[in-house]
Amino acid sequence: MAELLTQVAVTDEQPEGYDRDDWKHWVDADGDGLDTRQEVLSDETLVDPVVANGRIREGQWLSYYDDQEFTVARQLDVDHVVALAEAHQSGGWAWGALTRQLYANDLSFPNHLIAVSAGSNRSKGARDPAEWLPPDPEALCTYLAWWTTIKFRWELTMDQFEYDTIAHHATNDCADTQIDLTAAQSGIIRTDFAG
Repeated sequence: MAELLTQVAVTDEQPEGYDRDDWKHWVDADGDGLDTRQEVLSDETLVDPVVANGRIREGQWLSYYDDQEFTVARQLDVDHVVALAEAHQSGGWAWGALTRQLYANDLSFPNHLIAVSAGSNRSKGARDPAEWLPPDPEALCTYLAWWTTIKFRWELTMDQFEYDTIAHHATNDCADTQIDLTAAQSGIIRTDFAG
């Protein structure tokens, strides 16, 4: 993780101008009748889901942030690991509508969007790792690896406190956490094509 972290630029955030409505999310990109939220719920359930009226109602999910199990879909939020507001502040402010939509619905990296308890997602909000870490200590290193990979893939920046927090963990308690650099680099999202 420490090696990939050095490839993420560090700069001040752009705090102004974020509007969630500018990040069109929960689209049905493949036209199969399931929007992005439903796709995540379908992919992450540990049993065959119960579907009614095109919506996943029941299944079995493990909320990674707090190690809680759920069987009712409406008790879960689908979290952008790097929140939309954080993406805006970290470089997404310069993106066009298409790139913002692609980011908001990215299913190409399996941990860009994850189903978690509503409580843990709302506790996290748009905060970065300098401000919030998963309450389950077993999730810490993997969460930071996901965060770093997403920032790298989308050419987003980190502010100094965010970078320092991740670097501290990457060289201490998460020193053994590995990121497949080849996979991360091959999956990088070029954000200059969709202005």
